[in-house]
Amino acid sequence: MGLRGIRRVRVPDALQDFAMAAGAAVFVLVGVATAPPGRTGLDAFGVALLLGGALALVGLRRAPAATLAVATVCGLGYLLRGYPGVAAAVPVMISLFAAARAGHRRTVALPFAALLVLMAGDLTVAEVGLPPRQIVQDRFLLAGWLVASAALGGAFRQWGNYVREAERRAAEAERTREEAALRRAGEERLRIARELHDSLTHSISIIKVQTGVAVHLARKRGERVPDALLAVQEASAEAMRELRATLEVLRDGDPGGSGLDRLGELVERARSAGQPVALTVDGDERAVPPEVGRAAYRIVQEALTNITRHAGPALAEVRLTYGADTLTVRVDDDGLGTGGAAGGAGMGLVGMRERVAELGGRLRTGPRPEGGFTVCAELPIPVAALPPQAAPVPEAS
Repeated sequence: MGLRGIRRVRVPDALQDFAMAAGAAVFVLVGVATAPPGRTGLDAFGVALLLGGALALVGLRRAPAATLAVATVCGLGYLLRGYPGVAAAVPVMISLFAAARAGHRRTVALPFAALLVLMAGDLTVAEVGLPPRQIVQDRFLLAGWLVASAALGGAFRQWGNYVREAERRAAEAERTREEAALRRAGEERLRIARELHDSLTHSISIIKVQTGVAVHLARKRGERVPDALLAVQEASAEAMRELRATLEVLRDGDPGGSGLDRLGELVERARSAGQPVALTVDGDERAVPPEVGRAAYRIVQEALTNITRHAGPALAEVRLTYGADTLTVRVDDDGLGTGGAAGGAGMGLVGMRERVAELGGRLRTGPRPEGGFTVCAELPIPVAALPPQAAPVPEAS
């Protein structure tokens, strides 16, 4: 089995601390055993000082300042008594590194104060057996180890601060980029909303007003109002409503709009404009997510518009099929058109494909073998996204 097959085992923090303390205890005992003899032979009290400083490392992770204080007292007592070796300073250096890394500045000065006490005590002992110069050199070497431990701990602390600051700045830069992108998108939506309002609202309003006036005059003269004129009046009113809804989406970012609850009205408007339409619903009719309902409505709307414009005299059949996890929208006609453009590549069909692709569905369009054109969209219905209450599609015969 290769290295990839080896699973990493998480060792508890307490076990790691105990293992480090035990390793330090073994190290100092071995160091003392191999060191030259000191002024005083190692006895039980000396062993207790050694083990006390080493085993204090068990609390290094939770309380580095307290651990440093215990290790310093034990190490100072050991060296003042003149026991062999300087291994008692190892736990002090380890805890000094941890305390400096944790930012305990005042506690870091404790080992250096103890070192001054040790040097003063060494110089006052007559039985040392070493010249004072040698003693000072040894203690300055110990001071160098302590300085290195404190400096290394401080460097690690600075590096940690630098990494955290870099991560904070990266997160801030990412957040700023996202906010800038959202702001630019909002500004673009507002610009498009202004253009649509200025270019379409005026024209549609004139159509609505003119048709309203024509209908009023016809009725005032007692004449029959043509069905086509009534269809234009209703279509212009619906166009104004749709335009206002679109402008609200662009300005506020609220994805509202028509859904399956207005599909019956869409079919009725098409009929009033002279387009025969049959609406059929198969399967277990139920509510669908708003985005699926909007896509289904727009697909039917575009398909009926294409039939009216390009199919000539034709019967349109709209069929909704509710599956277990899909909603199938199919619009067929028996006319002579090609779906809106040569080769079926009109902008309406492009918009259909984009809506269906955004939902992860499938769209099939093309001529029927028996004549006419078909549009069939399969829209997935995520179970978790279904609304809590059903809103059935209005019936239309």
